Amino acid sequence: MARLRRVSDGRGDEGASVLAIRQNPETGKLESKQTAMPIIGWALQVGSVTARSYSNQDWWMTTPVTEILEAKPEGDLMYVKFKTGNSIYEFWGGDTSLVAEMLREIRKDSK
Repeated sequence: MARLRRVSDGRGDEGASVLAIRQNPETGKLESKQTAMPIIGWALQVGSVTARSYSNQDWWMTTPVTEILEAKPEGDLMYVKFKTGNSIYEFWGGDTSLVAEMLREIRKDSK
């Protein structure tokens, strides 16, 4: 289960659903994909897979991620501290082996 927390006030959410969302620069359409960690240029949504009964929220979504400040394994999860246009967040989630694979792909694409 993933957890997202805004550093300034502790608000956020946790749940099994972790989505990266962005507006496609070419088509203008919204895109979303399951992810194991925040992705620069994409908003991050964390929360319940289904609607929660008697809850005031089902998920929390950030504005697009602008910078990854820190990323390290913490047990079986990955800890990522990141910045958006207006906040700093902490994220715990993702299988560390899946995250390692994502990091390899990101590094390969940036060369």
